[in-house]
Amino acid sequence: MTRIALGLLLGLLAACQAEPAKSPAAAAVPNGRWVTASGNLEVEIAPCGPALCGTVTKVLADHSMSPGGGDMGDKPALGLQIMKDFAPDGDGGWAGEIYNRENGKTYSCLMSVIARDELQIRPYVGLPLFGQTQIWRRTASADAPK
Repeated sequence: MTRIALGLLLGLLAACQAEPAKSPAAAAVPNGRWVTASGNLEVEIAPCGPALCGTVTKVLADHSMSPGGGDMGDKPALGLQIMKDFAPDGDGGWAGEIYNRENGKTYSCLMSVIARDELQIRPYVGLPLFGQTQIWRRTASADAPK
């Protein structure tokens, strides 16, 4: 091996050791109860089979999550699974689907824990670049990680 090739190989090896690659297992797990950005719903994120799901555990205000939104009326929420099939995405976050009870549609979604008490939710259609980001807050319940 030439000195240049050996130097490049040693440099690459050192770089790999200095910053270990992110693995799906290293993703921050968002288990627990979260209040949606609008403050309408409390959602519990927990394992369901090999993935994570989110189920509405409390309805805090039964109005639309849209700005100035009206009463949701006959669109039930309590016990509704609004998040499903969330699995690590390889970038330290989670990818799955989220249900919008306002329009009855399901969207692809990216989720990541951005702080101990903050969860970033980014539903999207098509490219993840185009989507409205929400920040959910962890509830003060006893199931929050220490």
